[in-house]
Amino acid sequence: MVIHVKIKKHNLSTGETQDVFDYVAEEKPLQLFVNTTFWATILCSTNHLKELTVGHLLSEGVLKSTQEITDIILNESEGTCKVKLKPNIKVDDRVRLSRLHTRVIPSACGSGSPYQYTGKNPEINSKLTVKAQIIFDSVNQLNFKAEGFRQTGGLHVAAIYQADGSLVALAEDVGRHNAVDKVIGMVALNNGNFDGCFLTLSGRMSGDVAFKAAKVGLPIVASLSAALSSGIVMAETT
Repeated sequence: MVIHVKIKKHNLSTGETQDVFDYVAEEKPLQLFVNTTFWATILCSTNHLKELTVGHLLSEGVLKSTQEITDIILNESEGTCKVKLKPNIKVDDRVRLSRLHTRVIPSACGSGSPYQYTGKNPEINSKLTVKAQIIFDSVNQLNFKAEGFRQTGGLHVAAIYQADGSLVALAEDVGRHNAVDKVIGMVALNNGNFDGCFLTLSGRMSGDVAFKAAKVGLPIVASLSAALSSGIVMAETT
């Protein structure tokens, strides 16, 4: 996720330039396959790749639960992750309803516009309440807990907390949507329950992020950065 590289550092005060080593966030492509079908290439950080894959497929509606999975095959040298599903799963039907309209997902943006989604928006039926101070404290802790961000300044962080503020999962990635998918995958692969939890992230709260949270049943999303209009609209309609 973080690599040590040689750079040229220019000191504006003294005018001196010197070769030094610094930490940089690493970004590489990961190709996702569902059964034998290519799904998409995600540009992402290089850690928690199984969790990223599962979280992405859950938050995009290709998977309904981890119980549908028979195997996950990660080949880091080839940059591929293959998810095998039970034979009764009609993958093609779910793919047709997906909002994914591009097969390359850059780290700068999410999987696709929620306004291009052809299915019904996910609905949240939750009575979860969380004290405002707990949400405030949880969001403010993000960058202190994010070791990669502190080293590079080039990573987003997302975390899932319980209603009492207990940390459930935390992940970093060059893409804010990838970090969200990673924590979703972490909880899902540990057979966790999203109902009593809330999502926090360091990136802007877009419609894409709100969609992903709603798709897995996370009723509250809080961000260190600003909310976008698309995020507000999606939150109001789920």
